[in-house]
Amino acid sequence: MSAKTTHPVTRAALGVAALVAIALLANWLVALTPLGNRGADFTENKVHTLSNGTRAILTELDTPVAIRYYASRSTDYMPEELKLHMRRVDDLLKEYSSIAKGKLRIENLDPQPDTDAEDSANLDGINGQRMNDQNLFFGVAISCLDKTSIIPFLDPRDETMLEYHLSKAIAEVSTATKPKIGIMSALDLKGAPAMMPGQPPTPGWVIYQQLKQSFDVISIPMEPVTIDPKEVKVLLLFHPAGITPEVEFSVDQYLLNGGTVVACLDPYSVAAQMTGGGNPMMGQQGNPTTSTLPTLLPAWGVSFESGKVLADPPLATKLGGDRLGLAVLTLGKASMPQKDDVITKDLGSVTLFLPGAFTVTGVPGIASNSIIRSTTQAGFVDSLKASQLDPSLARTLKSNGTAYDLVTHLSGKFKTAFPDGRPKHEDETTKPAPNKVQTPALKEATNPGHVFLIGDIDAFYDRFAYNIQNFGGTQMASPANGNATLLFNLLDQATGSKHLIGSRSRSAIIRPFTVVQKMEADFNQTVGVKIEEFQAKQKAAQQKLSDLQTKKSRGSELYLSPAQEAEIKKLREEQVEYAKLVRDQEKELRRQKDQLGAKITLLNVAAMPTLVIILGLALFIKRRSATRAR
Repeated sequence: MSAKTTHPVTRAALGVAALVAIALLANWLVALTPLGNRGADFTENKVHTLSNGTRAILTELDTPVAIRYYASRSTDYMPEELKLHMRRVDDLLKEYSSIAKGKLRIENLDPQPDTDAEDSANLDGINGQRMNDQNLFFGVAISCLDKTSIIPFLDPRDETMLEYHLSKAIAEVSTATKPKIGIMSALDLKGAPAMMPGQPPTPGWVIYQQLKQSFDVISIPMEPVTIDPKEVKVLLLFHPAGITPEVEFSVDQYLLNGGTVVACLDPYSVAAQMTGGGNPMMGQQGNPTTSTLPTLLPAWGVSFESGKVLADPPLATKLGGDRLGLAVLTLGKASMPQKDDVITKDLGSVTLFLPGAFTVTGVPGIASNSIIRSTTQAGFVDSLKASQLDPSLARTLKSNGTAYDLVTHLSGKFKTAFPDGRPKHEDETTKPAPNKVQTPALKEATNPGHVFLIGDIDAFYDRFAYNIQNFGGTQMASPANGNATLLFNLLDQATGSKHLIGSRSRSAIIRPFTVVQKMEADFNQTVGVKIEEFQAKQKAAQQKLSDLQTKKSRGSELYLSPAQEAEIKKLREEQVEYAKLVRDQEKELRRQKDQLGAKITLLNVAAMPTLVIILGLALFIKRRSATRAR
């Protein structure tokens, strides 16, 4: 008995089904491997590619990190915008987990009412957002050992900062202790005890107290010392007035070892005057008002005007009594040239008080990045006159058309500012210290270093940076501007991880259809004038008809002259003409949009098959040529 023959159509259907099953299973199996999370990114600005800094943080994890990802997935009330953003977060976290190679665990939790997931979210401090009369969750808690950092709500409007916030949180929790920053200053930032019995102690600067809450702050005297970058993450030079070459050498060696320096300098510090404690009548000197780095700055390729302050008329600030602070500069987004810099991205504005300015001349191997800068109408003026708000400065200010850096970032492998080695102290030249062992001085950097320069310290003084109120003897300080935020953003980036320094925000995945927007704008510009003209004429015609109707209501007989009848007829014809014109233009705009959409659809649908066909033909021709040759 012969075997039953399968119909050819059935065999073909089974074959197709088998191929589909094989493709689905292969895709599923590949998705389970790290290879499944890789791909080629052909987008502009590489919006689907993680930064090198993020990759370095994830590959260097030595302690497991857990991300508890809270998302209300099983609700029908989640807005569509959040659903789209949720898928992007899903993909991003999968890529994070793949790169971390087992050191990063993602826990997906759906906090429904009266569930363990909801309890877990509440314990992590993620309470959800009220939307559509529902409490919806969409946030993450990142933890490692006993440290936890949370992002309570993953806002789609903050999409460009998502990678930075996640990477920063992972770096923070995977570090065992608070980052240590060293502060070197000619000012007493931490306050002082009472000079005499019965007098109150001198309070510390508010920003110093806030720094102590976020970092492990150590005071470094302005003396020659050895500073280890492995121990001190950031060295904050805060008004280093009167700094000596020996101390500059200590800073130089710290930087060459891969350290990060934040230098707040000032050509004329009002805060130094106000906190000086000196009494000229008794021959006491107060704090020096000028600070600079005379040896280091030239070696870094930077010049700093320390004898005058920078005035900038477009950025001048109106002060009390309707007085103009020509050198009190309010700097908004237009003064922040790097739109994707995480330091200034969420910063509204900062106010600098009698600042100095930097000019980057540049040296080989050192990259510079202007963070905040003046306009080209800025110029240098006398410090004392600027502090007195002298109105004559507005008339005498001279600008050379240069925009100056007020906050700038230098990075790279620095070379020493002391090519002849350690500078000798006066005592060492006359009486050398016996048996004193000194480590060899570095001539150039062993690791890349970073320098942030800020041309003002008054911006962080209590009176200028905070609104301070007393409630029952308790001092409450709230930011008066973005000044403190600027410094904390900078320090957060510098201390979070060496891989985060200089980070940029991601480009937005969802971008406006600029071509369509331009088409609509051109349409409005072309037709808008004609529509306004028509509306004006229509209004005039209505007013004339209204006047005629008013006369008729008073009892007078209404007669229209031939000229009036012709005018009304003309207006009606124009009304029809303009209405037709608007309709034609709107049709043309829709036609152009449809053509553009058809082109994009055709490109999306046909591009890949066409590419495959071309590659197949090329391979076929190559093999055929090889066969003929044999």
